[in-house]
Amino acid sequence: MAGRPLNATAASLLGFLHEGPMTGWDLVTTAQERIGKFWSLTTSQVYRELTAMERDGLIVPGEKGPRDRKPYTLTDAGRQAFAEWIDRDPGPENIRHPLLLTVAFADHLRPERLAEILAHYRAAHEKQLAGYEDLMAHHDLPDFSAATVEFGIAYERAALTWLEGMDARLASRQQSPSTERIEMP
Repeated sequence: MAGRPLNATAASLLGFLHEGPMTGWDLVTTAQERIGKFWSLTTSQVYRELTAMERDGLIVPGEKGPRDRKPYTLTDAGRQAFAEWIDRDPGPENIRHPLLLTVAFADHLRPERLAEILAHYRAAHEKQLAGYEDLMAHHDLPDFSAATVEFGIAYERAALTWLEGMDARLASRQQSPSTERIEMP
């Protein structure tokens, strides 16, 4: 690969292209459906990576179709780059969780507002858990795809358990308010 190591975004696109030619739009849609719950890709990232991967000889564009969309096909160099990437150590996790950032500073929130925020997240996690459980119950997923959904189920259950603990902590805090909390207008 010319000049730069393969990043996770490019690698995921190459992984999808193992299934056959896809347009940028197909790749965005596939990524959102298949990995969007645990790995985010923006439309602009996908098209930026396609341009770079074409330049580096990892993919080749096909003939333009409807709406000037062109399907991309994996090259031997793309297969090799993906094989090298998938064989590497994935590296450390990086958690960016907006709720945890808010909770880190929750002493500056009115308890009622924190309760609203927690209720919103609880509803979202309950909905996502139901979606994962439905997916497992009604689809015959390949083994490793099922493993990612099982992780999602375990994650959602853990998040809901943590939210229950936050409810208890909030109830306790409301009974004996901290003198250090800053009331917001």
